[in-house]
Amino acid sequence: MKSLVLACTVFFCLAASLCQAQANPSAAGQSANFAPLEQWESAVRGADASALMSLYSTDPPPRITVPSGKTNITISPDADVSFWTGLKVRRLKVDVTQSESPQTGLEQVVLQLEVRSAAGSREHTLYISEGQLWQQQGTQWRIVAAQRTDPARLQPPASTTKDIYPAGLDARAEIKQAVAKAAAAHKRVLIVFGANWCYDCHVLDLAFHRPDLAPVLARNYEVVHVDVGEGDKNQDLMDEYQVPMEKGIPALAVLDSNGKLLYSQKAGEFERARALAPEDLLEFLNKWKLQAR
Repeated sequence: MKSLVLACTVFFCLAASLCQAQANPSAAGQSANFAPLEQWESAVRGADASALMSLYSTDPPPRITVPSGKTNITISPDADVSFWTGLKVRRLKVDVTQSESPQTGLEQVVLQLEVRSAAGSREHTLYISEGQLWQQQGTQWRIVAAQRTDPARLQPPASTTKDIYPAGLDARAEIKQAVAKAAAAHKRVLIVFGANWCYDCHVLDLAFHRPDLAPVLARNYEVVHVDVGEGDKNQDLMDEYQVPMEKGIPALAVLDSNGKLLYSQKAGEFERARALAPEDLLEFLNKWKLQAR
């Protein structure tokens, strides 16, 4: 019982560490040099269910939590093993963003995983954050707690320090200038409402620099980033372009080369950018670009 209480106590620290690492994974690339973690990686790569199962604690039973809607649920080791083997890993990159020993016999790690998965109709890349708490039990190390995020199709940013929305810019003047450039270059204007504190704004910005998306964006759009602050800046522009702040950011609007509104995000379609796939963004950009005659 004492071990179970200890594991659960440290588990809350693990969950907090996972959230912090997901919001600012700037330490990615460190190596934990922790042999049991290497065993876990090898088992995930090989979809070795029995090897994975042997790494979970039985006494105390492990506490494994995963997202379910807007909350988390606890699942069994069997379900967790099924998740990892079901990914059908073709390539796995593991970056350790945190590794520490809260006390003797405990090791806490937070991982950023890039998985090339063959699950589904075709191979695709997924990004997962995973926190694990290991306990030394005799001569073996076992997982006593774990928490992971939903798989994401867009890469998480290395940090959230990029100044995407510089302070002090005249957003209305920026839009006017972008409309003039769009008219001269036969493009459209993409307005991105957001803020530097917004994690998903950084996810979307990084996605727009992907090699499959950046050329489409550059050829077809003049992009304007409009800072909304804490919901206290440029609200007149959000109202004008029919983008409700209460539906979240990042939020997008598309204008033609005359400044006419063609599209506005009314239902928070891009608010959780981390849940989108590259194909979703490419479809959006192709749908609203100026079509060739």
